[in-house]
Amino acid sequence: MDGIILAAGIGTRMRPLTLDTPKALLPLQDRPILAWSLLSLRGIVDRALIVVHYLKSQIADYMARQTLFSNYALVEQLPTPLGTGHALQCCRAALQSSDFLVINGDDLFAKDSLRRLSREPFAILAARRDDYHRYGVIARDERGGFRAIDEKPRPGSYPAPAPCNIGAYKLNSDIFDFPLRQSVRGEFEITDAVTAVADTREVAVVDCPFWLPIGDPAALAAAQAVDIAPWIC
Repeated sequence: MDGIILAAGIGTRMRPLTLDTPKALLPLQDRPILAWSLLSLRGIVDRALIVVHYLKSQIADYMARQTLFSNYALVEQLPTPLGTGHALQCCRAALQSSDFLVINGDDLFAKDSLRRLSREPFAILAARRDDYHRYGVIARDERGGFRAIDEKPRPGSYPAPAPCNIGAYKLNSDIFDFPLRQSVRGEFEITDAVTAVADTREVAVVDCPFWLPIGDPAALAAAQAVDIAPWIC
């Protein structure tokens, strides 16, 4: 099974650290963020697809040196990154498996949760947050499966902690049968495709006890002190 790592972004919120270095290669403890992502997928997927665009040659050089995945490919998001759904569409021709995982390249997830995610036909990873109003809350159907995402709801809208979308998905090639429309931000979103899938088939929700988002320099600095290895290695 293939595993897709979304690493094409410019990393605007991470500047000035990303002026000369792609976000995926910023150092986190003893290795680049990308290495942690690869470690989290190793043993779950057979092949890694890295979606690149900004400073792509640096990521290409790193992938040529790393020893975590011998079977990998780079997929450039062209002509410019237009969201996670667009990145997925760019991967379509490069995929070698019908089933595949997709993870954000600037979030780290518990390996066991990714393994459970991989066993579902369609699924989304969730972390329970007290500050759910900052995220997209996963609304569930009567069976507990995914129904939709409520983006940044008002505080008090849900009992806390509420399950939030954290940017990891198990999909299969049927996802490409669902056309995407540009969001109000002018981007194409994976979540819109997952929501469309949920209208006709079950999408499981898999809870994740460890989620480390690395969105800005302060988050990266704080992550240096987090005990990551037990969750990922």
